[in-house]
Amino acid sequence: MTHISFMFRLLSPLVLLGPLCFGQYQFAINDASEKYNAEITVEECTNDGCRGKGSVVLFDKSGNKKQTFLSPDLVFYFKKDFKPSKEIMTVTQDMFRDEPLYFDDFNFDGTQDVSVRNGNGGNYGSASYDIYVFNSTKMQFVPSAELTELASGYQGMFGIDEKNKRLTTFARSGQTYYTNTYEVVPGKGVVLVSEKIEDHTTERAKIIIKKKVNNKWVVKKTTE
Repeated sequence: MTHISFMFRLLSPLVLLGPLCFGQYQFAINDASEKYNAEITVEECTNDGCRGKGSVVLFDKSGNKKQTFLSPDLVFYFKKDFKPSKEIMTVTQDMFRDEPLYFDDFNFDGTQDVSVRNGNGGNYGSASYDIYVFNSTKMQFVPSAELTELASGYQGMFGIDEKNKRLTTFARSGQTYYTNTYEVVPGKGVVLVSEKIEDHTTERAKIIIKKKVNNKWVVKKTTE
């Protein structure tokens, strides 16, 4: 299970520059990014969260609309019960138990990127996300198939190691756990550089660690 297949579903209609009309509930998030504010529109809400077709509209801090993203299932949950309202509600990041979007530099090019929740399509029904990276030439966010695969085919969002410029995914199959580490290589995309497999099906866990050294895989097997 060194690779979990994922069919990239993002097509051009999912990145639009116009408003939407299907949403019923609206939320404003102003503390998720240093550069952007966001307005979220989603179809259905209950006391613990929201889901259904949705949109995320980004504005700069001056209030200028920058870009709109669509999601087939914009799922998010709150830490505490809240009362849904058809009027726009301002929410903060610390209110979320399961967030609808993240901002970070996912490809380590020095610009802020964005991830938008696309449902529960990850490993064991975990959160999954579409990834959009900022294109400095086009001056807009564009979908990344490779990064979306990492954020949609494993357990939730990948981990980000800014110092070493690595991305880490997590997954499991029964009592076996998988940790993969990737390097973002300019011009080559996402490259797998290490794998860790922990097999807990026996009393003593079996661990296999594979690392790429000078373009060759080095394998270490241990038990604990």
